[in-house]
Amino acid sequence: MRSRQGRGAAFLAALVLATGWGFADGEKAGEAKEAPVAKTSEAAPSGEAAVVDAFLGKYCLECHDSSLQKGDRDFEAFVLPLSTEAHLIEAKDIIDQVTLKEMPPKKAEQPSDEERLALVRALRGGIAATRGKIESSGGRTVMRRLSNREYENTLAVLFDRRVDTLGLTGDFPKERTSRHLDTIGQSLVTSGFLLDQYFHAAQRLVDLRLARPLPETRTWHFKDHFVQYEELQGPHKAAFNYDFLCLYEQPNTDTRQGGYGHIEDFLEGVPASGWYRVRTLAQAMHRDTHYDPAIFGIDFSEPFQLAVVPGDVTKGHIHYPQAVEPILAQTLVPDEKQEWLEFRVWLEAGQTPRFIFPNGPYESRASVLKVNDRYKGDFKEDISKAGVSRTHLLREGKLPHIRIDEITVEGPLPEEGGRLEERAVFGESGFQADHALAQLEAFAARAYRRPLEDTDRDRLRQTYEKRLAESTDPRAAALDTVKLILCSPSFLYLREITGENDTRLGPYDLASRLSYALWAAPPDETLLAAAAAGRLDDPAGLRKEALRLLADERVDGFIRGFCDSWLNLRDLGQQPPPRDAARVYYAENLPESMKGEVHRFFRDLLKSDGSVQRFLEADYTFADKRLAKLYGLPQAETLRLADGFQRVSLTEQRHRGGLLGMAAVLTVSANGVETSPVTRGVWVMENILGVEPPPPPDVVPVIESDVRGATTIRQRLEKHRADKTCAECHVKIDPLGFPLESFDPIGRYRVNYPKPKGDAPAPKVDPSGELPSGETFRDFPGFRGVLAQTRSGVFTRNLVERFLSYASGRHMEITDEYEIEEILDRVQSGGGGLRTLLVECVGSGIFRGR
Repeated sequence: MRSRQGRGAAFLAALVLATGWGFADGEKAGEAKEAPVAKTSEAAPSGEAAVVDAFLGKYCLECHDSSLQKGDRDFEAFVLPLSTEAHLIEAKDIIDQVTLKEMPPKKAEQPSDEERLALVRALRGGIAATRGKIESSGGRTVMRRLSNREYENTLAVLFDRRVDTLGLTGDFPKERTSRHLDTIGQSLVTSGFLLDQYFHAAQRLVDLRLARPLPETRTWHFKDHFVQYEELQGPHKAAFNYDFLCLYEQPNTDTRQGGYGHIEDFLEGVPASGWYRVRTLAQAMHRDTHYDPAIFGIDFSEPFQLAVVPGDVTKGHIHYPQAVEPILAQTLVPDEKQEWLEFRVWLEAGQTPRFIFPNGPYESRASVLKVNDRYKGDFKEDISKAGVSRTHLLREGKLPHIRIDEITVEGPLPEEGGRLEERAVFGESGFQADHALAQLEAFAARAYRRPLEDTDRDRLRQTYEKRLAESTDPRAAALDTVKLILCSPSFLYLREITGENDTRLGPYDLASRLSYALWAAPPDETLLAAAAAGRLDDPAGLRKEALRLLADERVDGFIRGFCDSWLNLRDLGQQPPPRDAARVYYAENLPESMKGEVHRFFRDLLKSDGSVQRFLEADYTFADKRLAKLYGLPQAETLRLADGFQRVSLTEQRHRGGLLGMAAVLTVSANGVETSPVTRGVWVMENILGVEPPPPPDVVPVIESDVRGATTIRQRLEKHRADKTCAECHVKIDPLGFPLESFDPIGRYRVNYPKPKGDAPAPKVDPSGELPSGETFRDFPGFRGVLAQTRSGVFTRNLVERFLSYASGRHMEITDEYEIEEILDRVQSGGGGLRTLLVECVGSGIFRGR
């Protein structure tokens, strides 16, 4: 022992019970509970200081003194009472390492359970004693602008109409994130280029939606000259003389041959932004084909779907995907005979309707080649040496497709009471030149999310009068002023009227923070009224409003934004698998279903205030038909696409349940081609446990694809860990990733890796492991159980910190630990539910802080 005077799951459970690291549904025995925060004292008692001094001297200084500093840690000068923020961070790090039994390392002398508990209690007492004495160097949110998604959401609210058809942010710089969060003020940089894009977006929005009077309604009728994609033109000319518009494949293909159907004689698009009635005389062809369904990669038990998306010939190839193509309307297509199908769609000026086949065959070109190879004998016409041509298939074959015979487009259709945008901006009576300034002030107050000040009114008046003098048209001057409002910092930025010396947000800034946190959208009239009445000044009033917002359907904006940030689902699809290896990923449009499962699971916990531990371990999930097939669930036989997502039991699927059994998580934590315990282990550390692993040193050797006969990634990693430089981190990372090897790069369960070339058998997956704290597991369900029993508190703390960072616009600091402890204590007292957690975070000083 140096001059200075701490086994297994049972100990860890006792430790978390004593120190407040976890809790669970029903407060089951052995699962962690939060303890009250230690009382603040003027100085750390000498007894606590002696406990820390003795523990470090006996178990730590051999490797972490000022001369050796292994792992860049020097504990020789670490003493109580804590006097600096650096010492606070170090104390927190020691607690984490000792609680999780990651230190001392297994090969070193181990402290007793009593010694560990005594150290953690002493350090927590030391941290509590510093409250109010060590000030953070920051702790304030950098005044941040709206993120791109918040910007579009806000415009949709202000104009009372969807704006995703405009592509307003399509040319904006790619959003910078920080730890996957897109709401951190320091990352949301406003460049000169972005300011220019804001101007262009405001001009496009106002000009298209408000500047042009609606022309008279008219009808276009198209019965022929349905020219298709280049490779289809010859066969369609020969077989149909362009009399039909046909869809042969889904839009998400690689070869682009029949996924989009456009109207060749309507490329100029509609004359004005507005509602249009689009009717098609259509029929589903050959859904009962005798060709092998595997050729097409679709489910022929499902009716064919026809959808309308916008197209713009000036924005790219009309037969290819374009940046702006939300589905505007969708319906089922009859099999027996042609029927007129009607769609009511919103199109922007210059856009033309395009038709897609969402559940269509996968890659038409490949299908034709396979039919050619397998069903050549079905055709009566003379067949050339080249084989069955597409013309043969169109005349005699049974190629499944949607056939459109006629199309009518009618519009723009008038809206009862006038255009929504007109009423949203100028009021129910529309623009009134005699009241223009009052109307502009009312709109600016909504856009700025607060009452106007005199300087705001002066700026509006000066702009309006200047433009009026130049244009002599009151409406044009008013619309130019609206554009100014949409480019104002008061619109583009959050938190801009709270006093510089105030430590708490003012009521209107707090209302905006709350609504953008829980809706990703501006505050409604009720929330602004609460701010005006001072009800948000009281944490109880703030919690009441939070509950109201969480019960509103607009909470979906938060669910999508937070889940996509916290779990990095925004990157899902950035590294897609090869099409030949994971055809189902594309044919079934699985990324959409994968995200949907996470969002619906989160929504269900929020609505029921279910325990956050279910994120770690649950016996149910939400699946649609496509996901049920991927998971091998019995519901795959009974669900229909029209059923959407349904709650399904996983009692017979022990390898599913919780976030780590969801395909979205398993896909985003892989690289599309292969899996890696390191990559997935790091993902678990960061997103589930809230631990940022250090970057590998420059001298770390690359993990080769094969090392002298090693046949599995586990064997390669064992060789990798033989390097002492690698071992320190990999002993913590790898065990978190090994159990996830039970799933392939798109989340399919497996017991073997892919078979290698040659005669060697497919290597078995070994999902077993041992955590640094001593808990062992044999498989993925066992690993999930260990996390739920011994890491639920760590997970909950991470969830609290992630939400507070997302909502406040800044990352948590060490001095936030005091209040985070209190939040966790209140969450535990409230039953540990997700809604309780969010509401307690909203009522905290961190959320209300400037």
